[in-house]
Amino acid sequence: MANLTGRTQIFAGDTSAIDTSLQHPLGTRAFDPDGNEYIYLTGVASTVAGDWVSLDEAHLTIRTVANALGRVGIAMAAIVASRYGWYQIYGKNTIALAISGGGAAADAPLFLTSTAGQVDDVDVTGDFIVGAVCRVLEASGIIAAELNYPFVEDRALD
Repeated sequence: MANLTGRTQIFAGDTSAIDTSLQHPLGTRAFDPDGNEYIYLTGVASTVAGDWVSLDEAHLTIRTVANALGRVGIAMAAIVASRYGWYQIYGKNTIALAISGGGAAADAPLFLTSTAGQVDDVDVTGDFIVGAVCRVLEASGIIAAELNYPFVEDRALD
C-alpha cells in the first residue's frame, strides 16, 4: 500500500497567472474557495483563456480537436508554449469556449469539434466528453460548464 502525504499549500497569484518559469511541480493540484479544482501544467502555442485542452501524463497540453482521447481541462489564461499555468478540471467554469454562433444549449452534453480548443453540443461519434456538461450559454462562444474530471473516449452518446 502507498503511504499518503499531504500539506497545506499557499499559492502566489490566482488561476489566471501565467508563469515564465516553473513555480510549482507539474501536476500540482489546487482548489479555490468555491471548491473548484485546478492542475498546474505546461502551455501550448495559441492557447487562450477558456480553451479546452487535452493533458497527458507528462503534464503537457494540446488544444483539443476532434478524435482526441484522454483527460481534458480548461485553460484559465493564455498559457502559451514555454509557459506554465492553471487548468480547471473540476467544478463550475464560466469562461469555456464553444463554437461561435452556436454555442451549446443549457444542460447539454459536450463534444469535441474540429475547431481547436472549442466544444459543442452536437453529438459527434467518438468525441463525447465524459464529465462535462454545458450549464448555461453565457454569450456567443462562451459557456458555463460543469466539470467532473472530464475525459474523452471513443464512443457516441446515444
